[in-house]
Amino acid sequence: MSSSITDVAGIEVGHFTDPRRPTGCTVVLARGGAVAGVDVRGAAPGTRETDLLSPSNTVEQVHAVLLAGGSAFGLDAAGGVMRWLDEQGIGLAVGPARVPIVPGAVLFDLALGDARIRPDAAAGYAACQAASHQPPAEGNAGAGAGAVVGKIFGFPRGMKGGIGTASVTVNGVTVGAIVACNALGDVIDPDTGRIVAGARTPDGRSLLDARRALLRGEEPRPLLPGSNTTIGVIATDAAIGKVQAGRLATMGHDGLARTINPVHTPSDGDTLFALATGASGRSLGMMTLGTMAAEACALAVVRAVRAARGLHLGDLHLPAAGELT
Repeated sequence: MSSSITDVAGIEVGHFTDPRRPTGCTVVLARGGAVAGVDVRGAAPGTRETDLLSPSNTVEQVHAVLLAGGSAFGLDAAGGVMRWLDEQGIGLAVGPARVPIVPGAVLFDLALGDARIRPDAAAGYAACQAASHQPPAEGNAGAGAGAVVGKIFGFPRGMKGGIGTASVTVNGVTVGAIVACNALGDVIDPDTGRIVAGARTPDGRSLLDARRALLRGEEPRPLLPGSNTTIGVIATDAAIGKVQAGRLATMGHDGLARTINPVHTPSDGDTLFALATGASGRSLGMMTLGTMAAEACALAVVRAVRAARGLHLGDLHLPAAGELT
């Protein structure tokens, strides 16, 4: 039985995948509210409502997190998430109104198909309508629909990325993650050290090994800043505060570092959010929780590319993991 971020009590996930081109969005819902933190590591992020997650700022809980394709345009999808939450009566009580708190992050997928098609408010609303406690689809779905990895030596030499999810449970406390992997670098299985998907050789038939290529002096050809990015959400049922949620997001990046090389580059906007529902009523301490967060993120990244399907768009072929000889 596969593990998922929805193994965390109080968490639901919904995708919207656009049928017109490879793009979409993913919503992680916490209807009862969740203490939240964030850690932005990439140098070219596209984010929304991250400042309010600082431990020194007032708002303690959020009600959903949006992950979307479409680059900065995809942030529009958060408006649809807010509308759906508002219709459910969910939000922060502010005088006579309730204001849903919806942070988000986007990745760049505008190079695939018609760039005028990107997630909007209707897409965010549809993702909320689709949300459930069931394990969400992985691979070419939601925010991972247009994800591509291994573009460091040129887009045509990349491979299909995607979205993946996993969870880890220790002594009755669960930490899960969902990650949309659109990384500039290669994706590596940390258990074997082998590259799962990434930059290909000039003939396109084999994996190159971007790390070794860079170290022997091959010149990278990265895309414009912000045209990559790995984004995700960590969730736990542990009872922790805002400072600890921020630390959970920080330690989750260790999982990205184990599975993506290079990571946190000038051309990536890598961002991880952390949500804590407190539903278990207990905690294991940050050393264990952080280790679980890193593990869940690493598993989710590998599953994202292993679940992805190859993509053909005109003359462009982006193979999936396992397709190369």
